[in-house]
Amino acid sequence: MRTMRATGTILATTLAAALATATLAQTGQKQPISALKGHDTNAPVDVTSDRIEVQDRADRAIFSGNVHVRQADMSMDAERVTVAYSRGQGNSGVQIDRIDAAGGVKVTSPSETAVGQFGIYDTQHKLITLIGGVQLNRGANQVNGARLVIDLDSGRAVIDGGPPGVNSSGGRVTGHFTVPQKSNPGTQSR
Repeated sequence: MRTMRATGTILATTLAAALATATLAQTGQKQPISALKGHDTNAPVDVTSDRIEVQDRADRAIFSGNVHVRQADMSMDAERVTVAYSRGQGNSGVQIDRIDAAGGVKVTSPSETAVGQFGIYDTQHKLITLIGGVQLNRGANQVNGARLVIDLDSGRAVIDGGPPGVNSSGGRVTGHFTVPQKSNPGTQSR
């Protein structure tokens, strides 16, 4: 079962890449690179919310109510966000290790938007994971699944379908891809 799911994930990723490459080849465009590829995880993080609770002994801060997190060109919105941090050496302040989000999580970059029920941004491993009713959009293209993992170093995004029968897609990844319309030289008006 696990082999079939992995094969399905690989097949879906390969199909999406092939469709994108074929589409771009027809239009003469270069293959797009995710705006999150090479994202600067060392950039400052700005957080706004309705409420904050600092649990200094536990090295975490809990933000709740209309939370908006921004780092460089990427933003994350959710109802609740927990920021886990560690203390730097000397007077260097705190280092954010991980950001956990819950409640209508939305991650936005200049060219993509991803949504899910829960999100984890691991700054140390440079990974963003969304879980539960995941949807990844780029322009008019859309991929749906149960879990999305974005590698910020490579810009690679992998979506898993989840266990069969758990979501409306029956545990499978689904996608909708647009194909550019090309004109047929024989049908042009004279």
